[in-house]
Amino acid sequence: MNNPLAQTVEEQLVQVPAGSVTLEGNLTLPEESRAIVLFAHGSGSSRHSPRNRYVARVLNEAKLATLLIDLLTLHEEVVDARTAQLRFDIDLLAERLVDATDWLTQFPDTKHLRIGYFGASTGAAAALAAAAVRPDAVRAIVSRGGRPDLAGAALTSVQAPTLLIVGEHDDQVVQLNRQALTQLRCEKRLVIVPGATHLFEEPGALDEVARLARDWFQRHLDV
Repeated sequence: MNNPLAQTVEEQLVQVPAGSVTLEGNLTLPEESRAIVLFAHGSGSSRHSPRNRYVARVLNEAKLATLLIDLLTLHEEVVDARTAQLRFDIDLLAERLVDATDWLTQFPDTKHLRIGYFGASTGAAAALAAAAVRPDAVRAIVSRGGRPDLAGAALTSVQAPTLLIVGEHDDQVVQLNRQALTQLRCEKRLVIVPGATHLFEEPGALDEVARLARDWFQRHLDV
């Protein structure tokens, strides 16, 4: 079945300056978009993650723009594949996410759009930490199988409405999300997807994640 959206909306490669490095991202701008969701990927993932790309397509169909970005450079990815250290450097990832947010507020095609974050795994911690730094810019956050606990003290400073989505059988992460939920002072919700594991690979699980994210962003980004 042909996807009519794919024929009318083009994904463009963008380069986002972040401190001393340049990050690559995929920007999709449906017509009449009034908001954009910036994706923060997690441990060992990238902007090419099929799960996040699927969620992004669902958001695009709802006229939400998306920016899927790699928070590590290619060289850093190689180092991280060997050491697994950079993916847990939440301060670094959050700093890069803040830089990407600032870029969105200045880039001609996106500067008029309200901003939301979609974070997965350790990317969720970076999203929460960055949102605490840019409370006036970030209007909504969704975490998929995230580690919000790694945001630490930043949790109490988050102002954006935050939705935490976790798989029922992702036992340890469920507990970590419950603990993080108690520290959040913003509008917040925890949804546990029945029968799902960490990567939401079960039939229908990722569809539920995408639906929950779309509804949350539509409500809180006023689209």
